[in-house]
Amino acid sequence: MGRGKIVIRRIDNSTNRQVTFSKRRGGLLKKAKELSILCDAEVGLVVFSSTGRLHEFSSTNMKAVIDRYTKAKEEQAGVNATSEIKVCIHSS
Repeated sequence: MGRGKIVIRRIDNSTNRQVTFSKRRGGLLKKAKELSILCDAEVGLVVFSSTGRLHEFSSTNMKAVIDRYTKAKEEQAGVNATSEIKVCIHSS
């Protein structure tokens, strides 16, 4: 028999919320590690708890993953800006 669906909303009870955070954080870290191994993907995961504590996983160097992410976002922004310019020119 399967598990029932839960409503995704903030858990009011702080103890239950902390237990759920710990369990789900562990599952998320495990999935990130599995994804990096099974698919040869470069994975970086950063999670801050409500108390500000840092939890992280990186399949390589975290700084390298963040640098790659930043570079990809900059390139994507450049492509989007170029596309918007082309649309404006063509629609005139």
